[in-house]
Amino acid sequence: MNLDLIVSVFSGIPRWLATILISTLPIFELRGAVPVAIGIYHINPLEAYVLAVIGNVIPVIPLLLFLEPVSNYLRRYRSWDRFFEWLFTRAHHTHSESFERCGTIALALFVAVPLPVTGAWTGCAAAFVLGIQFKHALAAITAGILIAGIIVTTSIVCADTILSCI
Repeated sequence: MNLDLIVSVFSGIPRWLATILISTLPIFELRGAVPVAIGIYHINPLEAYVLAVIGNVIPVIPLLLFLEPVSNYLRRYRSWDRFFEWLFTRAHHTHSESFERCGTIALALFVAVPLPVTGAWTGCAAAFVLGIQFKHALAAITAGILIAGIIVTTSIVCADTILSCI
Protein backbone atom coordinates (compact mmCIF):
# COMPACT_ATOMS: atom_id res chain seq x y z
CA MET A 1 0.00 0.00 0.00
CA ASN A 2 1.32 3.42 -0.97
CA LEU A 3 1.98 6.01 1.77
CA ASP A 4 0.72 8.82 -0.49
CA LEU A 5 -2.57 6.95 -0.86
CA ILE A 6 -2.89 6.60 2.93
CA VAL A 7 -2.19 10.30 3.45
CA SER A 8 -4.79 11.20 0.82
CA VAL A 9 -7.38 8.84 2.34
CA PHE A 10 -7.04 10.61 5.69
CA SER A 11 -6.79 14.13 4.21
CA GLY A 12 -10.28 15.16 5.28
CA ILE A 13 -9.82 14.54 8.99
CA PRO A 14 -7.76 16.34 11.64
CA ARG A 15 -4.06 15.54 11.44
CA TRP A 16 -3.89 14.25 15.02
CA LEU A 17 -6.67 11.75 14.26
CA ALA A 18 -5.07 10.75 10.97
CA THR A 19 -1.84 10.01 12.87
CA ILE A 20 -3.72 7.74 15.29
CA LEU A 21 -5.58 5.97 12.48
CA ILE A 22 -2.45 5.42 10.37
CA SER A 23 -0.73 3.86 13.36
CA THR A 24 -3.59 1.36 13.79
CA LEU A 25 -3.01 -0.05 10.30
CA PRO A 26 -1.13 -3.36 10.21
CA ILE A 27 1.32 -2.43 7.47
CA PHE A 28 2.23 1.04 8.74
CA GLU A 29 1.73 1.04 12.52
CA LEU A 30 3.71 3.75 14.28
CA ARG A 31 6.65 3.17 11.96
CA GLY A 32 4.63 4.87 9.24
CA ALA A 33 2.58 7.22 11.39
CA VAL A 34 5.47 9.04 13.08
CA PRO A 35 7.24 10.05 9.85
CA VAL A 36 3.92 11.18 8.35
CA ALA A 37 3.02 13.14 11.49
CA ILE A 38 6.38 14.89 11.68
CA GLY A 39 7.27 15.21 8.01
CA ILE A 40 3.91 15.76 6.32
CA TYR A 41 1.55 16.97 9.06
CA HIS A 42 4.25 19.02 10.86
CA ILE A 43 3.18 17.74 14.27
CA ASN A 44 5.86 18.20 16.94
CA PRO A 45 7.83 15.01 17.65
CA LEU A 46 6.56 14.44 21.19
CA GLU A 47 2.93 14.79 20.13
CA ALA A 48 3.58 12.57 17.08
CA TYR A 49 5.09 9.93 19.38
CA VAL A 50 2.15 9.99 21.81
CA LEU A 51 -0.50 9.90 19.07
CA ALA A 52 1.25 7.08 17.21
CA VAL A 53 1.68 5.01 20.38
CA ILE A 54 -2.00 5.45 21.24
CA GLY A 55 -3.01 4.38 17.75
CA ASN A 56 -0.65 1.42 17.70
CA VAL A 57 -1.93 0.12 21.04
CA ILE A 58 -5.62 0.35 20.02
CA PRO A 59 -5.76 -2.92 18.01
CA VAL A 60 -3.64 -4.93 20.48
CA ILE A 61 -6.37 -5.83 23.00
CA PRO A 62 -8.95 -6.92 20.38
CA LEU A 63 -6.29 -8.92 18.52
CA LEU A 64 -5.13 -10.68 21.68
CA LEU A 65 -8.72 -11.42 22.72
CA PHE A 66 -10.07 -12.58 19.37
CA LEU A 67 -7.25 -14.52 17.68
CA GLU A 68 -8.04 -17.66 19.65
CA PRO A 69 -11.83 -17.64 19.06
CA VAL A 70 -11.25 -16.97 15.35
CA SER A 71 -8.75 -19.81 15.08
CA ASN A 72 -11.13 -22.12 16.97
CA TYR A 73 -13.89 -21.23 14.51
CA LEU A 74 -11.63 -21.82 11.52
CA ARG A 75 -10.46 -25.17 12.94
CA ARG A 76 -13.91 -26.56 12.15
CA TYR A 77 -12.66 -26.77 8.57
CA ARG A 78 -10.19 -29.55 7.82
CA SER A 79 -7.60 -27.47 5.93
CA TRP A 80 -7.54 -24.77 8.64
CA ASP A 81 -7.35 -27.41 11.35
CA ARG A 82 -4.29 -28.96 9.69
CA PHE A 83 -2.71 -25.52 9.33
CA PHE A 84 -3.23 -24.61 13.00
CA GLU A 85 -2.07 -28.04 14.16
CA TRP A 86 1.13 -27.60 12.15
CA LEU A 87 1.57 -24.04 13.41
CA PHE A 88 1.05 -24.86 17.08
CA THR A 89 3.19 -27.96 16.96
CA ARG A 90 5.96 -26.07 15.25
CA ALA A 91 5.80 -23.23 17.78
CA HIS A 92 5.88 -25.63 20.73
CA HIS A 93 2.50 -24.43 21.96
CA THR A 94 3.07 -26.00 25.37
CA HIS A 95 5.83 -24.22 27.27
CA SER A 96 7.16 -23.79 30.76
CA GLU A 97 6.82 -20.83 33.10
CA SER A 98 10.45 -19.90 32.45
CA PHE A 99 9.66 -19.70 28.73
CA GLU A 100 6.78 -17.37 29.63
CA ARG A 101 9.22 -14.91 31.21
CA CYS A 102 11.81 -15.18 28.44
CA GLY A 103 9.11 -15.25 25.81
CA THR A 104 7.63 -11.97 26.96
CA ILE A 105 11.03 -10.26 26.88
CA ALA A 106 11.71 -11.64 23.41
CA LEU A 107 8.23 -10.54 22.33
CA ALA A 108 8.85 -6.99 23.58
CA LEU A 109 12.16 -6.84 21.71
CA PHE A 110 10.57 -8.28 18.57
CA VAL A 111 7.85 -5.60 18.59
CA ALA A 112 10.40 -2.88 19.41
CA VAL A 113 12.55 -3.47 16.34
CA PRO A 114 11.27 -1.03 13.72
CA LEU A 115 11.61 -3.30 10.69
CA PRO A 116 9.09 -4.78 8.25
CA VAL A 117 7.06 -7.70 9.65
CA THR A 118 7.81 -6.74 13.22
CA GLY A 119 5.41 -4.71 15.29
CA ALA A 120 2.24 -4.97 17.33
CA TRP A 121 0.13 -6.88 14.81
CA THR A 122 2.77 -9.55 14.22
CA GLY A 123 3.57 -9.53 17.94
CA CYS A 124 -0.06 -10.35 18.74
CA ALA A 125 0.03 -13.25 16.29
CA ALA A 126 3.30 -14.50 17.81
CA ALA A 127 1.91 -14.22 21.35
CA PHE A 128 -1.13 -16.25 20.32
CA VAL A 129 0.86 -18.95 18.55
CA LEU A 130 3.35 -19.23 21.41
CA GLY A 131 0.56 -19.31 23.99
CA ILE A 132 1.78 -16.30 25.96
CA GLN A 133 -0.82 -15.27 28.54
CA PHE A 134 -2.89 -12.17 27.76
CA LYS A 135 -1.49 -9.98 30.55
CA HIS A 136 2.12 -10.86 29.69
CA ALA A 137 1.54 -10.40 25.97
CA LEU A 138 -0.19 -7.05 26.49
CA ALA A 139 2.64 -5.77 28.68
CA ALA A 140 5.34 -7.00 26.29
CA ILE A 141 3.68 -5.64 23.16
CA THR A 142 2.97 -2.28 24.81
CA ALA A 143 6.60 -2.05 25.97
CA GLY A 144 7.74 -2.90 22.45
CA ILE A 145 5.49 -0.21 20.98
CA LEU A 146 6.87 2.39 23.40
CA ILE A 147 10.46 1.45 22.54
CA ALA A 148 9.78 1.35 18.79
CA GLY A 149 8.17 4.78 19.05
CA ILE A 150 11.26 6.19 20.74
CA ILE A 151 13.52 4.65 18.10
CA VAL A 152 11.44 5.87 15.15
CA THR A 153 10.80 9.37 16.55
CA THR A 154 14.46 9.85 17.49
CA SER A 155 15.56 8.64 14.05
CA ILE A 156 13.22 11.07 12.28
CA VAL A 157 14.28 14.01 14.46
CA CYS A 158 17.99 13.20 13.98
CA ALA A 159 17.56 12.79 10.22
CA ASP A 160 15.72 16.13 10.01
CA THR A 161 18.46 17.81 12.04
CA ILE A 162 21.22 16.37 9.85
CA LEU A 163 19.39 17.32 6.64
CA SER A 164 18.80 20.86 7.86
CA CYS A 165 22.55 21.27 8.49
CA ILE A 166 23.47 20.25 4.96
